[in-house]
Amino acid sequence: MRVALSGTPGTGKTSVAVFLKNQGYNVVHLHQYAKEHFCIAGKDRERDSELIDMVKLEKAIRKQYAGEALVFFDGHIGHLLQSMEKVVLLRCHPKELKQRLLKKKWTAKKRKENIDAEILDVILCEAVEHHASEDLFEIDTTGKKVEEVAGIIVRLVRKNFQPTRTYRVGQIDWSEEILSGDPV
Repeated sequence: MRVALSGTPGTGKTSVAVFLKNQGYNVVHLHQYAKEHFCIAGKDRERDSELIDMVKLEKAIRKQYAGEALVFFDGHIGHLLQSMEKVVLLRCHPKELKQRLLKKKWTAKKRKENIDAEILDVILCEAVEHHASEDLFEIDTTGKKVEEVAGIIVRLVRKNFQPTRTYRVGQIDWSEEILSGDPV
């Protein structure tokens, strides 16, 4: 089963992925995988990031991971891949997300772009466009340790990703933060 671990940058994807890998789970970091499999299509100079050829990436993943029992794919583009059978979306309250991005020493512009994306449910909306709601799970990482979030994911794995009321999509809403006027 191919499972995307996605969310806005700073929500905890990579930390959780590293924890899951240390617990013996198969984890693929999408950006690194894209580089290794020649799926880089160019560079976004404004954002100082690489552009990924999603069609090429999709083909490479389908080919290499067709028969794998369980693989987690870490990256904020994972939810865009049709090859993902389940998608775990990590979310974080914008105020805490701001603190996390400050620790990463991101520019004010980059912080604002990502905090706005979290408030406006950008990744959630994209995920809903690409996957059935019963295949999507939303976890609020606000105030949680990496072990707690990973524990939730492990419980979802043990229950074979059966739909759950607690982690179904659409329960997390940061829209009130639009009016807060809190500077990035």
